[in-house]
Amino acid sequence: MSNNPYDTHSGHRRLDGLISWHADWTGLRVAVLGLGVTGFAAADTLAELGADVLVVAGNAPDDRARLLGVIGAGLVQADLSEVPAELAAHRPELLVVSPGFHPDHPLLLWAAAAGIPVWGDIELAWRLRDKVGAPAEWILVTGTNGKTTTVQLTATILAAAGHRVAPCGNIGVPVLDAVRDPLGWDVLVVELSSYQLHHLPRTGPGALVPWASVCLNIADDHLDWHGSGAAYREAKATVYANTKIACVYNKDDEATRTMVEDAEVREGARAIGFGLGVPGPSDLGVVDGILCDRAFLEERFDTAIELTTVPELRARGLGAAHLVADILAASALARSFDVDAPIIHDVLETFQLDEHRIEIVADAAGIRWVDDSKATNPHAADASLAAFDSVVWLVGGLLKGVDIDHLVSTHVPRLRGAVIIGVDRDALRAAFLRHAPGLPVFEIDAADTGQVMPNAVAAAAGIAESGDVVLLAPAAASMDQFSDYAARGRLFAEAVHDYLGGEADGETAPGSNA
Repeated sequence: MSNNPYDTHSGHRRLDGLISWHADWTGLRVAVLGLGVTGFAAADTLAELGADVLVVAGNAPDDRARLLGVIGAGLVQADLSEVPAELAAHRPELLVVSPGFHPDHPLLLWAAAAGIPVWGDIELAWRLRDKVGAPAEWILVTGTNGKTTTVQLTATILAAAGHRVAPCGNIGVPVLDAVRDPLGWDVLVVELSSYQLHHLPRTGPGALVPWASVCLNIADDHLDWHGSGAAYREAKATVYANTKIACVYNKDDEATRTMVEDAEVREGARAIGFGLGVPGPSDLGVVDGILCDRAFLEERFDTAIELTTVPELRARGLGAAHLVADILAASALARSFDVDAPIIHDVLETFQLDEHRIEIVADAAGIRWVDDSKATNPHAADASLAAFDSVVWLVGGLLKGVDIDHLVSTHVPRLRGAVIIGVDRDALRAAFLRHAPGLPVFEIDAADTGQVMPNAVAAAAGIAESGDVVLLAPAAASMDQFSDYAARGRLFAEAVHDYLGGEADGETAPGSNA
């Protein structure tokens, strides 16, 4: 007998019919690649459905590995540079892949050669969305930056309007956990990374049909994963496929408009623009400091609905330009779900950003210390730098194959100095020498991760003057020296407070007053 389960099309036909929790998944041989949060959620779900599940992982946290035995799933922990014998012997009819696996990973190449379909966790969740009755509507959010803020704000607005809503996906809560909630939801607001979108089909039984969708912005990122900027943008564009009600796009980012124009959507879906300028009759925008909706009202050709004002947002630490854009996008998604404008206004009076997103950690001697460790790529750092007039910039980490030169050249006029951290320092050093040879630039070459931030803070303090902002906006990933961007931000804040001692005013507020 052949080892290829797809000598006939019977395996594919079975998968085509698996579009409900209540379909027969019993005995389906599935390999789940990875045992992170996403991989465990997939294994747990499939085991509950009665599938024959084998998890294959390079690293398996002890707690999750133990739980696999409890739920009845197998585990192979091995070097994944080649196909483990146990995986081949399992003869999987389906692979469910975690987002961290590159498209050219040896196991995915093996699956393609063997004709084994590959799903991501999002497709699996979509097929299972009817577990507890009428499926929730899905609102999809992607973009290079601003995804989490937009998801959280959209969900908060929808909840304030009385809807049962779950923010989930790349935000940290697996969608598979959300669709299995025993009480069910009215709507899921799903943050999607380019990795997750890469594995989503645009047609066929596994294709999503979202209520509304948005790509907030697009700039080259994760090129080491996707292989090219074009492939990255193509993955992001999948967010708009089959949208039913509203395709929300950024008027100030032509690529997102093109995505909407090229998207195959459901009849009746509208293109809704958002931007910082005056809105057209199907847009949300800003007029004389007032955030306005001219999209979701009958008289949109003649009037607009006020949502809030820039001064009100600035008082809440939400006045930076990129945050205003995120707020407009979230408002558009909520308005597409018939939420009244006063509810949006009320939510914005209390909404707070997550930690490590333009968070003021100290203010002493006229110098503000700001943690934007979440700025893990040049596009995010660009928005962060633009929010301030005079900056000592803490920058560096893993650049992920992106070009840093343009970011440096753009912001040289606002820089008092720079402190370079991380392993990818060569490109940054060269960019500063090329565009600002007289700028004070310090490099932190600390082998001990615990000394990186204390040394960086001390160097920044030696440059900063009253009126400056010392800004951690690394434009790079954190995993070279830190466990994640949150740890990087935490250590920065600790180093700042240790350095300042009793000099800081002690007030920590989210957001920027710029």
